[in-house]
Amino acid sequence: MPVLLILSLILQFVCLVHMVRSRRPYWWAFVIMLGSFMGVAVYAFTQILPDLQSDPRARRAAVGALKKIDPTRDLRRLRDELSRADTVMNKMNLGAEFLALGEAAEAEAIFKGCLTGLHAQAPDILLALAQAQFVQGKAGETHATLTRLIEHNPEFKSADGHLLFARALQALGRDDEALAEFAVLQESYPGEEARVRYAQLLIAHHQVADAKAVLQKTLERVRVAPKYYQRAQRQWADEAKALNDSLRA
Repeated sequence: MPVLLILSLILQFVCLVHMVRSRRPYWWAFVIMLGSFMGVAVYAFTQILPDLQSDPRARRAAVGALKKIDPTRDLRRLRDELSRADTVMNKMNLGAEFLALGEAAEAEAIFKGCLTGLHAQAPDILLALAQAQFVQGKAGETHATLTRLIEHNPEFKSADGHLLFARALQALGRDDEALAEFAVLQESYPGEEARVRYAQLLIAHHQVADAKAVLQKTLERVRVAPKYYQRAQRQWADEAKALNDSLRA
């Protein structure tokens, strides 16, 4: 069977599946089947592409694909935006992109440069700075930055910032303080990371019964959660299951 005929059949099949699943009018089947490549092209451009443009998952997949093909594409764009407008927001966006690319030292320098004038004690900048410092293993500086954030912004709330504070304490060997922070986080953190990290620290301190209770709570929360939450928390659910299984053995 010629290659072009096989390709045509595959493309037609994909279009027909989309037609049925999206409940398009069945007369599209005649356009697809009788039009061959032209019919497929017409259907793809008029029906599939608009669906992809309005689907957040498709957009995220497209962005992810572009990132893999050209990892520094957004970095170049953000540098251009900063050249056009030297604002704190543009600096923060550039710093966040450096951090996402694993260039934490570059990100730290940018975030420090943002802490001037009216923004000298800005909580979002201090939190970003602490994150960049922690990635580099600077637990002491991370703790100092977060302490500064808390002192100057007592009303500021951030679950990620609280988790980072607990992890910085743990990295500094201040485990009793870290355990106290994790105990609070296990009830308030929106994902499962804080609970799993709490269980890990409990196990390290031979508090196995407490660790089991935390892990079982995590596994039960994930079990009854919606599918999107299960997907988002798969890494931590898998870790919780592995830890729980090892405690049973």
